Amino acid sequence: MEALLRRHLPVLAAALISCSVVLCFVNPGPASAHSGAAPVSTAEHAQIERELRADLAFLADDDLHGRGSATRDEHIAALFAASQLQALGLEPGGDNHTFIQRSAIPSPLPTRLAQQMSRFEDTPRVETWNAVAVLRGTAPEPEAILLTAHLDHLGIAKPNPDKPGSDLIYNGADDDASGTAAVLTLAHILATGPSPRRTVIFALFGSEEIGGFGDRAFLAHPPLPLAAIVANLEFEMIGRPDPAVPPGTLWLTGFDRSDLGPELARHGAHLVNDPHPKEQFFLRSDNYALATQGIIAHTVSSFGLHKDYHHPSDELATIDFAHMTEAVFSMIKPIRWLASTDWKPSWSPGGRPSAELPSPHTSTPSPPPAPASSPN
Repeated sequence: MEALLRRHLPVLAAALISCSVVLCFVNPGPASAHSGAAPVSTAEHAQIERELRADLAFLADDDLHGRGSATRDEHIAALFAASQLQALGLEPGGDNHTFIQRSAIPSPLPTRLAQQMSRFEDTPRVETWNAVAVLRGTAPEPEAILLTAHLDHLGIAKPNPDKPGSDLIYNGADDDASGTAAVLTLAHILATGPSPRRTVIFALFGSEEIGGFGDRAFLAHPPLPLAAIVANLEFEMIGRPDPAVPPGTLWLTGFDRSDLGPELARHGAHLVNDPHPKEQFFLRSDNYALATQGIIAHTVSSFGLHKDYHHPSDELATIDFAHMTEAVFSMIKPIRWLASTDWKPSWSPGGRPSAELPSPHTSTPSPPPAPASSPN
Protein backbone atom coordinates (compact mmCIF):
# COMPACT_ATOMS: atom_id res chain seq x y z
CA MET A 1 0.00 0.00 0.00
CA GLU A 2 2.80 2.44 0.86
CA ALA A 3 4.49 1.70 -2.48
CA LEU A 4 1.18 2.33 -4.27
CA LEU A 5 0.79 5.70 -2.60
CA ARG A 6 4.39 6.70 -3.28
CA ARG A 7 3.89 5.97 -6.98
CA HIS A 8 0.59 7.77 -7.41
CA LEU A 9 0.28 10.62 -4.90
CA PRO A 10 2.65 13.07 -6.68
CA VAL A 11 0.73 12.58 -9.95
CA LEU A 12 -2.63 12.94 -8.21
CA ALA A 13 -1.54 16.09 -6.41
CA ALA A 14 -0.24 17.68 -9.61
CA ALA A 15 -3.42 16.75 -11.48
CA LEU A 16 -5.67 18.24 -8.81
CA ILE A 17 -3.69 21.48 -8.61
CA SER A 18 -3.51 21.98 -12.36
CA CYS A 19 -7.18 21.11 -12.81
CA SER A 20 -8.19 23.61 -10.12
CA VAL A 21 -6.48 26.36 -12.11
CA VAL A 22 -7.95 25.37 -15.46
CA LEU A 23 -11.47 24.61 -14.24
CA CYS A 24 -11.91 28.14 -12.98
CA PHE A 25 -12.16 29.10 -16.64
CA VAL A 26 -14.58 26.41 -17.82
CA ASN A 27 -17.58 28.38 -19.03
CA PRO A 28 -20.48 27.77 -16.60
CA GLY A 29 -23.01 29.54 -18.83
CA PRO A 30 -26.08 27.99 -20.44
CA ALA A 31 -25.40 24.88 -22.49
CA SER A 32 -26.12 24.84 -26.18
CA ALA A 33 -27.52 21.96 -28.18
CA HIS A 34 -25.20 19.09 -29.10
CA SER A 35 -24.90 20.21 -32.71
CA GLY A 36 -23.93 23.76 -31.77
CA ALA A 37 -21.88 23.22 -28.64
CA ALA A 38 -18.64 25.20 -28.52
CA PRO A 39 -15.55 22.96 -28.53
CA VAL A 40 -13.65 22.66 -25.29
CA SER A 41 -10.13 24.06 -25.43
CA THR A 42 -7.16 21.77 -25.76
CA ALA A 43 -5.83 22.96 -22.39
CA GLU A 44 -9.09 22.13 -20.62
CA HIS A 45 -9.20 18.70 -22.21
CA ALA A 46 -5.58 18.03 -21.29
CA GLN A 47 -5.99 18.95 -17.64
CA ILE A 48 -9.16 16.92 -17.15
CA GLU A 49 -7.56 13.97 -18.91
CA ARG A 50 -4.62 14.26 -16.54
CA GLU A 51 -6.92 13.99 -13.53
CA LEU A 52 -8.83 11.07 -15.01
CA ARG A 53 -5.58 9.26 -15.78
CA ALA A 54 -4.28 9.80 -12.25
CA ASP A 55 -7.45 8.48 -10.60
CA LEU A 56 -7.73 5.50 -12.91
CA ALA A 57 -4.04 4.62 -12.53
CA PHE A 58 -4.56 4.36 -8.78
CA LEU A 59 -7.89 2.54 -8.82
CA ALA A 60 -6.95 0.01 -11.51
CA ASP A 61 -3.42 -0.64 -10.24
CA ASP A 62 -2.49 -4.29 -9.62
CA ASP A 63 -1.64 -3.33 -6.02
CA LEU A 64 -5.34 -2.67 -5.40
CA HIS A 65 -5.98 -6.33 -6.28
CA GLY A 66 -9.11 -5.68 -8.31
CA ARG A 67 -10.95 -3.81 -5.52
CA GLY A 68 -12.89 -6.94 -4.58
CA SER A 69 -16.34 -6.28 -3.14
CA ALA A 70 -16.34 -5.94 0.66
CA THR A 71 -12.57 -6.46 0.91
CA ARG A 72 -9.70 -4.44 2.32
CA ASP A 73 -8.98 -3.19 -1.20
CA GLU A 74 -12.51 -1.85 -1.67
CA HIS A 75 -12.00 -0.07 1.65
CA ILE A 76 -8.75 1.49 0.35
CA ALA A 77 -10.57 2.65 -2.79
CA ALA A 78 -13.29 4.22 -0.62
CA LEU A 79 -10.68 6.00 1.52
CA PHE A 80 -8.97 7.25 -1.65
CA ALA A 81 -12.25 8.72 -2.93
CA ALA A 82 -13.18 10.11 0.49
CA SER A 83 -9.83 11.88 0.83
CA GLN A 84 -10.34 13.63 -2.51
CA LEU A 85 -13.88 14.68 -1.63
CA GLN A 86 -12.70 16.01 1.72
CA ALA A 87 -9.84 17.94 0.09
CA LEU A 88 -12.40 19.77 -2.06
CA GLY A 89 -13.98 21.26 1.06
CA LEU A 90 -17.22 19.34 0.64
CA GLU A 91 -19.42 18.39 3.58
CA PRO A 92 -19.17 14.82 4.86
CA GLY A 93 -22.13 12.62 3.99
CA GLY A 94 -21.10 9.41 5.73
CA ASP A 95 -21.21 8.02 9.23
CA ASN A 96 -20.54 10.23 12.26
CA HIS A 97 -19.71 13.34 10.22
CA THR A 98 -17.13 11.52 8.08
CA PHE A 99 -16.90 10.85 4.35
CA ILE A 100 -17.13 7.07 4.80
CA GLN A 101 -20.34 5.08 5.11
CA ARG A 102 -19.82 1.57 6.41
CA SER A 103 -22.34 -1.26 6.42
CA ALA A 104 -22.32 -4.94 7.30
CA ILE A 105 -23.13 -7.45 4.58
CA PRO A 106 -24.84 -10.80 5.21
CA SER A 107 -22.67 -13.30 7.05
CA PRO A 108 -22.51 -15.93 5.83
CA LEU A 109 -23.18 -14.83 2.27
CA PRO A 110 -26.29 -16.25 0.59
CA THR A 111 -25.55 -19.72 -0.79
CA ARG A 112 -25.71 -18.82 -4.47
CA LEU A 113 -23.54 -15.75 -4.00
CA ALA A 114 -21.04 -17.73 -1.93
CA GLN A 115 -20.80 -20.29 -4.72
CA GLN A 116 -20.14 -17.58 -7.29
CA MET A 117 -17.49 -15.93 -5.13
CA SER A 118 -15.78 -19.27 -4.51
CA ARG A 119 -13.99 -18.69 -7.81
CA PHE A 120 -12.16 -15.80 -6.19
CA GLU A 121 -9.68 -15.51 -3.35
CA ASP A 122 -10.87 -16.66 0.04
CA THR A 123 -10.84 -13.37 1.95
CA PRO A 124 -13.06 -12.03 4.73
CA ARG A 125 -16.12 -10.19 3.41
CA VAL A 126 -18.07 -8.81 6.34
CA GLU A 127 -18.74 -5.15 5.52
CA THR A 128 -18.77 -2.71 2.63
CA TRP A 129 -17.77 0.94 2.33
CA ASN A 130 -19.19 3.93 0.48
CA ALA A 131 -17.59 7.37 0.06
CA VAL A 132 -20.20 10.14 0.35
CA ALA A 133 -19.92 13.94 0.20
CA VAL A 134 -22.29 16.88 -0.10
CA LEU A 135 -21.98 20.15 -2.03
CA ARG A 136 -24.56 22.35 -0.33
CA GLY A 137 -26.84 24.33 -2.63
CA THR A 138 -28.08 27.87 -2.15
CA ALA A 139 -31.82 27.15 -2.35
CA PRO A 140 -33.65 27.14 0.98
CA GLU A 141 -35.74 24.11 0.04
CA PRO A 142 -34.05 20.73 0.42
CA GLU A 143 -33.55 19.50 -3.15
CA ALA A 144 -30.60 17.50 -4.42
CA ILE A 145 -29.19 15.69 -7.40
CA LEU A 146 -27.12 12.57 -6.83
CA LEU A 147 -24.04 11.59 -8.85
CA THR A 148 -22.84 8.04 -8.28
CA ALA A 149 -20.58 5.20 -9.42
CA HIS A 150 -19.37 1.98 -7.82
CA LEU A 151 -15.92 1.52 -6.32
CA ASP A 152 -15.62 -2.23 -6.34
CA HIS A 153 -14.85 -4.92 -8.86
CA LEU A 154 -14.26 -8.68 -8.65
CA GLY A 155 -10.87 -8.90 -6.94
CA ILE A 156 -8.42 -11.76 -7.46
CA ALA A 157 -9.30 -15.15 -8.90
CA LYS A 158 -7.97 -18.36 -7.42
CA PRO A 159 -5.02 -19.80 -9.37
CA ASN A 160 -5.95 -22.12 -12.18
CA PRO A 161 -3.58 -25.12 -12.26
CA ASP A 162 -4.27 -25.52 -15.99
CA LYS A 163 -3.02 -21.96 -16.65
CA PRO A 164 0.02 -21.34 -14.46
CA GLY A 165 1.16 -17.74 -14.50
CA SER A 166 -2.11 -16.40 -15.94
CA ASP A 167 -3.37 -12.97 -14.92
CA LEU A 168 -5.64 -13.36 -11.89
CA ILE A 169 -6.35 -9.69 -11.08
CA TYR A 170 -9.71 -8.33 -12.25
CA ASN A 171 -8.57 -4.68 -12.36
CA GLY A 172 -11.93 -3.29 -13.49
CA ALA A 173 -10.51 -0.23 -15.25
CA ASP A 174 -13.70 0.33 -17.25
CA ASP A 175 -15.92 -1.43 -14.69
CA ASP A 176 -16.11 0.84 -12.80
CA ALA A 177 -12.92 2.73 -12.09
CA SER A 178 -13.92 4.85 -15.09
CA GLY A 179 -17.21 5.86 -13.49
CA THR A 180 -15.57 6.50 -10.13
CA ALA A 181 -12.95 8.73 -11.75
CA ALA A 182 -15.69 10.59 -13.64
CA VAL A 183 -17.65 11.33 -10.47
CA LEU A 184 -14.51 12.50 -8.67
CA THR A 185 -13.69 14.79 -11.59
CA LEU A 186 -17.23 16.16 -11.71
CA ALA A 187 -17.04 16.76 -7.95
CA HIS A 188 -13.85 18.74 -8.51
CA ILE A 189 -15.44 20.78 -11.30
CA LEU A 190 -18.64 21.55 -9.41
CA ALA A 191 -16.89 22.29 -6.12
CA THR A 192 -14.56 24.82 -7.74
CA GLY A 193 -17.28 26.51 -9.82
CA PRO A 194 -20.33 28.64 -9.11
CA SER A 195 -22.47 27.49 -6.18
CA PRO A 196 -25.40 25.41 -7.43
CA ARG A 197 -28.99 26.15 -6.48
CA ARG A 198 -29.64 22.51 -5.62
CA THR A 199 -27.47 20.45 -3.32
CA VAL A 200 -25.29 17.91 -5.11
CA ILE A 201 -24.51 14.59 -3.42
CA PHE A 202 -21.54 12.52 -4.59
CA ALA A 203 -21.67 8.84 -3.62
CA LEU A 204 -19.23 6.08 -4.58
CA PHE A 205 -20.80 2.75 -3.68
CA GLY A 206 -19.16 -0.46 -2.54
CA SER A 207 -20.23 -4.05 -3.27
CA GLU A 208 -22.23 -3.35 -6.41
CA GLU A 209 -20.75 -6.46 -7.99
CA ILE A 210 -22.18 -8.79 -5.35
CA GLY A 211 -25.68 -7.40 -5.11
CA GLY A 212 -25.69 -3.68 -4.38
CA PHE A 213 -25.01 -3.70 -0.64
CA GLY A 214 -23.48 -0.23 -0.89
CA ASP A 215 -26.51 1.37 -2.50
CA ARG A 216 -28.71 -0.32 0.11
CA ALA A 217 -26.61 1.24 2.88
CA PHE A 218 -26.99 4.66 1.24
CA LEU A 219 -30.76 4.25 0.95
CA ALA A 220 -30.93 3.31 4.64
CA HIS A 221 -28.83 6.31 5.73
CA PRO A 222 -28.93 9.09 3.10
CA PRO A 223 -27.35 12.47 3.93
CA LEU A 224 -30.64 14.12 2.87
CA PRO A 225 -34.13 12.64 2.92
CA LEU A 226 -34.71 10.47 -0.14
CA ALA A 227 -37.71 12.61 -1.05
CA ALA A 228 -35.31 15.54 -1.57
CA ILE A 229 -33.33 13.73 -4.29
CA VAL A 230 -34.87 14.77 -7.60
CA ALA A 231 -32.52 12.82 -9.87
CA ASN A 232 -29.67 10.31 -9.85
CA LEU A 233 -27.07 9.73 -12.56
CA GLU A 234 -24.90 6.65 -12.08
CA PHE A 235 -21.70 6.63 -14.18
CA GLU A 236 -20.82 3.10 -15.24
CA MET A 237 -18.25 1.98 -17.80
CA ILE A 238 -17.58 5.18 -19.76
CA GLY A 239 -13.93 4.35 -20.47
CA ARG A 240 -14.40 3.28 -24.08
CA PRO A 241 -16.68 4.38 -26.92
CA ASP A 242 -19.60 2.23 -27.96
CA PRO A 243 -19.54 1.59 -31.74
CA ALA A 244 -23.33 1.24 -31.64
CA VAL A 245 -23.74 5.01 -31.17
CA PRO A 246 -22.11 8.03 -32.87
CA PRO A 247 -18.60 9.04 -31.74
CA GLY A 248 -18.54 11.26 -28.68
CA THR A 249 -21.89 9.92 -27.51
CA LEU A 250 -23.00 8.39 -24.22
CA TRP A 251 -26.18 6.45 -23.68
CA LEU A 252 -28.65 6.41 -20.80
CA THR A 253 -30.30 3.28 -19.45
CA GLY A 254 -34.08 3.45 -19.29
CA PHE A 255 -34.03 6.56 -21.49
CA ASP A 256 -37.77 6.42 -22.17
CA ARG A 257 -38.75 5.69 -18.58
CA SER A 258 -38.54 9.37 -17.62
CA ASP A 259 -38.03 12.80 -19.18
CA LEU A 260 -34.59 13.26 -17.57
CA GLY A 261 -32.52 11.98 -20.50
CA PRO A 262 -34.35 13.94 -23.20
CA GLU A 263 -34.16 17.12 -21.12
CA LEU A 264 -30.43 16.73 -20.46
CA ALA A 265 -29.93 16.15 -24.19
CA ARG A 266 -31.82 19.36 -24.93
CA HIS A 267 -29.35 21.14 -22.66
CA GLY A 268 -26.30 19.82 -24.46
CA ALA A 269 -25.69 16.33 -23.09
CA HIS A 270 -24.44 13.90 -25.75
CA LEU A 271 -26.97 11.34 -24.54
CA VAL A 272 -29.04 8.86 -26.54
CA ASN A 273 -31.18 5.86 -25.74
CA ASP A 274 -29.47 2.65 -24.64
CA PRO A 275 -28.71 0.73 -27.86
CA HIS A 276 -28.66 -2.62 -26.05
CA PRO A 277 -32.19 -3.04 -24.62
CA LYS A 278 -31.94 -6.83 -24.50
CA GLU A 279 -29.20 -6.52 -21.87
CA GLN A 280 -31.62 -4.79 -19.43
CA PHE A 281 -28.88 -2.49 -18.16
CA PHE A 282 -31.42 -0.28 -16.37
CA LEU A 283 -31.89 -3.16 -13.92
CA ARG A 284 -28.19 -3.95 -13.52
CA SER A 285 -26.59 -1.06 -11.69
CA ASP A 286 -27.01 0.97 -8.51
CA ASN A 287 -29.56 3.27 -10.13
CA TYR A 288 -32.18 0.52 -10.02
CA ALA A 289 -32.35 0.33 -6.23
CA LEU A 290 -32.80 4.10 -6.12
CA ALA A 291 -35.45 4.01 -8.84
CA THR A 292 -37.54 1.49 -6.90
CA GLN A 293 -37.71 4.11 -4.14
CA GLY A 294 -39.17 6.64 -6.56
CA ILE A 295 -36.00 8.58 -7.40
CA ILE A 296 -35.60 9.35 -11.11
CA ALA A 297 -32.44 7.28 -11.48
CA HIS A 298 -30.57 6.20 -14.62
CA THR A 299 -27.08 5.04 -15.58
CA VAL A 300 -24.83 6.93 -18.00
CA SER A 301 -22.57 4.59 -19.99
CA SER A 302 -20.79 3.89 -23.24
CA PHE A 303 -20.26 0.16 -22.69
CA GLY A 304 -20.04 -1.45 -26.11
CA LEU A 305 -20.26 -5.06 -24.86
CA HIS A 306 -16.51 -5.45 -25.15
CA LYS A 307 -14.94 -8.84 -24.44
CA ASP A 308 -12.96 -7.57 -21.44
CA TYR A 309 -16.08 -7.18 -19.28
CA HIS A 310 -15.57 -9.15 -16.05
CA HIS A 311 -12.17 -10.42 -17.19
CA PRO A 312 -8.64 -9.65 -16.00
CA SER A 313 -8.05 -7.93 -19.34
CA ASP A 314 -10.17 -4.94 -18.27
CA GLU A 315 -6.97 -2.99 -17.61
CA LEU A 316 -5.80 0.61 -17.74
CA ALA A 317 -4.21 0.14 -21.17
CA THR A 318 -7.64 -0.46 -22.72
CA ILE A 319 -9.09 2.91 -21.65
CA ASP A 320 -9.70 5.46 -24.42
CA PHE A 321 -8.88 8.66 -22.54
CA ALA A 322 -9.77 10.96 -25.43
CA HIS A 323 -13.28 9.49 -25.43
CA MET A 324 -13.56 9.51 -21.66
CA THR A 325 -12.39 13.11 -21.35
CA GLU A 326 -14.94 14.27 -23.91
CA ALA A 327 -17.60 12.18 -22.18
CA VAL A 328 -17.00 13.90 -18.85
CA PHE A 329 -16.88 17.34 -20.46
CA SER A 330 -20.10 16.70 -22.34
CA MET A 331 -21.93 16.31 -19.02
CA ILE A 332 -20.59 19.41 -17.22
CA LYS A 333 -23.03 22.02 -18.53
CA PRO A 334 -26.12 19.76 -18.43
CA ILE A 335 -25.35 18.77 -14.83
CA ARG A 336 -24.74 22.40 -13.88
CA TRP A 337 -28.08 23.25 -15.45
CA LEU A 338 -29.82 20.42 -13.57
CA ALA A 339 -28.25 21.59 -10.31
CA SER A 340 -29.42 25.16 -10.86
CA THR A 341 -32.87 24.87 -12.44
CA ASP A 342 -36.19 24.48 -10.66
CA TRP A 343 -37.33 21.95 -13.30
CA LYS A 344 -37.98 18.47 -11.91
CA PRO A 345 -37.88 15.25 -13.91
CA SER A 346 -40.82 12.88 -13.81
CA TRP A 347 -41.50 9.27 -14.66
CA SER A 348 -43.13 8.41 -17.95
CA PRO A 349 -46.37 6.43 -17.67
CA GLY A 350 -45.35 2.96 -16.52
CA GLY A 351 -41.70 4.00 -16.30
CA ARG A 352 -41.18 3.75 -12.57
CA PRO A 353 -40.10 0.23 -11.57
CA SER A 354 -42.07 -1.50 -8.86
CA ALA A 355 -40.27 -1.94 -5.56
CA GLU A 356 -41.82 -5.40 -5.38
CA LEU A 357 -40.17 -6.65 -8.58
CA PRO A 358 -36.89 -8.54 -8.11
CA SER A 359 -33.83 -6.93 -9.65
CA PRO A 360 -31.10 -8.93 -11.40
CA HIS A 361 -28.70 -6.48 -9.78
CA THR A 362 -29.79 -6.93 -6.18
CA SER A 363 -31.10 -10.50 -6.01
CA THR A 364 -29.54 -12.55 -8.78
CA PRO A 365 -26.15 -11.12 -9.73
CA SER A 366 -24.75 -12.84 -12.80
CA PRO A 367 -21.72 -14.99 -12.05
CA PRO A 368 -18.35 -13.83 -13.31
CA PRO A 369 -16.54 -16.12 -15.72
CA ALA A 370 -14.29 -18.78 -14.29
CA PRO A 371 -10.58 -17.94 -14.44
CA ALA A 372 -10.10 -20.77 -16.95
CA SER A 373 -12.08 -18.82 -19.54
CA SER A 374 -10.47 -15.46 -18.84
CA PRO A 375 -8.00 -14.06 -21.39
CA ASN A 376 -4.82 -12.49 -20.13
